[in-house]
Amino acid sequence: MEKTLVLVKPDAVERGLCGEILRRFERQGLRLAGLKLLHLTRKQAVEHYAEHRDRPFFPELLDHITSGPLVAAIITGKDAIARVRRLIGATAEAVPGTIRGDFATSVTANVVHGSDSPESAARELALFFPLETTLGAD
Repeated sequence: MEKTLVLVKPDAVERGLCGEILRRFERQGLRLAGLKLLHLTRKQAVEHYAEHRDRPFFPELLDHITSGPLVAAIITGKDAIARVRRLIGATAEAVPGTIRGDFATSVTANVVHGSDSPESAARELALFFPLETTLGAD
């Protein structure tokens, strides 16, 4: 069983899309192993998006992810990281039928984040679910 992090971003929470987004993962046989609603601080956002620190869009990314509450989820299943990434769709040019293709309104307001590798998933899960990650949350 593989674990990954999914963030339902503030734009999706504001638009009432949490249930639909999480339902799409469940319909594909993935399971929710942890779920919480929180409002990220700027410090937490900088830590989460550290790999983008030198990119020109970094300030806009921080502004967006801290603009309101988000839902953090632990998603588990066979090949969960790759399956979640396929369901989410590309950041810039997501196709219809993917979560971003159906709901994103811009590259920044793209409704959802999913870990892109086992290493990212481990780091991100530890940031958002430190106790659950330590205990295994399966």
